[in-house]
Amino acid sequence: MTDTPRRLEPALVYAALCTAVVSSLGMLLVPSVAQDMGVSVSTAQWMLTVNLLVGAIATPVMGRISDGPNQKRLLMVSLTVILAGSVVAALAPNFTVFLIGRALQGLTYGIVPVTIALARRYLAGPQVQPAISSLSVTVSTGLGIGYPLTGIIAGLVDYRFAFWFAALFVLSAMVVVARTVPAGGDVDAVRVPFDTAGAVLLGTGLGSLLLGISEGPTWGWSSPWTLATLVLAAVLLTLWVRMSLRSRHPLINLRVFANGEVLLANASAIGLGAAIYIGLSVSSLVAQAPASSGYGLALPVFWAGFVMLPLSVGSFAANRLVRRLSHRVPLTALLPIGAGLAAASGILLWFAHTELWEVLLGMFLFGLGIGSSYAAMPALIARNVAAEGLGSSVSFNQVLRTIGSSFGTAAAAAIFAVTADPGGQTTDAGITGAFALGALLCLAVCCALLARAAVRRFGSRRPE
Repeated sequence: MTDTPRRLEPALVYAALCTAVVSSLGMLLVPSVAQDMGVSVSTAQWMLTVNLLVGAIATPVMGRISDGPNQKRLLMVSLTVILAGSVVAALAPNFTVFLIGRALQGLTYGIVPVTIALARRYLAGPQVQPAISSLSVTVSTGLGIGYPLTGIIAGLVDYRFAFWFAALFVLSAMVVVARTVPAGGDVDAVRVPFDTAGAVLLGTGLGSLLLGISEGPTWGWSSPWTLATLVLAAVLLTLWVRMSLRSRHPLINLRVFANGEVLLANASAIGLGAAIYIGLSVSSLVAQAPASSGYGLALPVFWAGFVMLPLSVGSFAANRLVRRLSHRVPLTALLPIGAGLAAASGILLWFAHTELWEVLLGMFLFGLGIGSSYAAMPALIARNVAAEGLGSSVSFNQVLRTIGSSFGTAAAAAIFAVTADPGGQTTDAGITGAFALGALLCLAVCCALLARAAVRRFGSRRPE
C-alpha cells in the first residue's frame, strides 16, 4: 500500500468528523426531544449533560490507550460504540433509553486524540504537523456543517432521522478506517501498566466537576447538591494530581506542564473552549428567538442551523492558511492571532447582533479565530511531547476544552437568569452580557499570550 500515507490523512479527518456530527445533535434538538418524550426542556437538557460527562471520562482513557500498540483497534471499537449509541437514541421508546444512547455517543470526544496518535505513527515527518492541525480543526469545522444538517432534518422530518444520519455517517467512517488505516499493532509502542487508580480518580473528579457546573443553574449555585459535587470534584482531582506526580506511569504526565508551550496550549484551551460555546449557544438562541424579544431573528429551525455555517467556512479557511504558513510563522504566534480574531468576533456580536448579517459575520470571524487556535494547540503539544505520551497529552487538551465549554454554558445560563424579565424569559441585556463575556474571555487569552511572547522576546535579548 504505497499510497497509504496519501490516503491516510483524509481518512482520519473523516473519522474525526464524527465528533462534530454527533456533537451537533444537541442544542437545536432539545425542544423536539422534550416534546416527543414528554419531559420538560430542563430535563431534556440532560441529553447534552450526559454526553458531556461520558466524554470527559472517556477522553483521557482513550488518549492513554492510544499511546499503546493497538490504535486502529481502539478507533474501530470506539466507532462501534458510537454507532450503537446512535441507533439506540434513534429507536429509544422513552427518555431513559434515549439517555443511554447519548451516553454511548460520548466516546466521540476521544476520537480526535486517537486519530492524531495514528497520524503521528504513520505519516512522514513533514506531513505530521499539518495533519495534526487539520484533525484538531475538524471539530469546529464540522460543527458548522452539522448544525445546518441537523436543522434541515429537524425542520423537515422527525428528529430521530438526525440520529439515523449520525449512525450512517459513523458506519461509513468505520468502513473508511478499516480499508485505509494499516492493520497490526505498533511494535515500537511502549507497553506500560495502565493507571487504573488515576483513571478512576480523574474520571469521577471530572464527572463531578462538569455535573456541578452543568446543573448549577438548575439546582442553584448555593444548593447542597451543587456544593457537594464541586467539593467532591476538588478533592478527587487534588488526589489525582498528587498521585500522578508520584507515579512512574501516570494516566497523563503532568510533568509536561513544566514546558511553557504545552502550558500555553492547555491554558488557551479552557478560555477559548468557554468562548466558542458561548458564541454557538447564544447565536443559536438569537437565531430562533421571536422578533418580539428585541433581539431574535425569528428563524425557523430549518434555517437556524445555517447561522453556524460561516463558522465552518472560517475554520476551514484558517486551517488552509495555517498549513501554508506553519513553516514561516511560529506556532506560538498563531495562538494569539487566533485569539485576537475570536475576540474581534466577540466584540462585534457584543455590540451588534440584531441583524442576520451581523451574526453571520461574527460566526465567520469566530471560525477564523478558533480554527487558527485549534490548529496550533495540538501541534505545539506534539512538538514538545515524546511520541509515547502524545495521545494522553492531546486528550487532556481536549478535556480542558470540554471543561471550558461547560464553564461557558454555565456562565451564560447564570447571566440569563440574572437578567431575565419577570416572566423568566431571556432579555437583550442577557444576550448582550453573554456575548460580552465571550469577547472578554478571548481578549484575556489574547493579552496573556501576547504578554508571554513579549516576556520571552525581552528575556532572550537580555545580556548574559
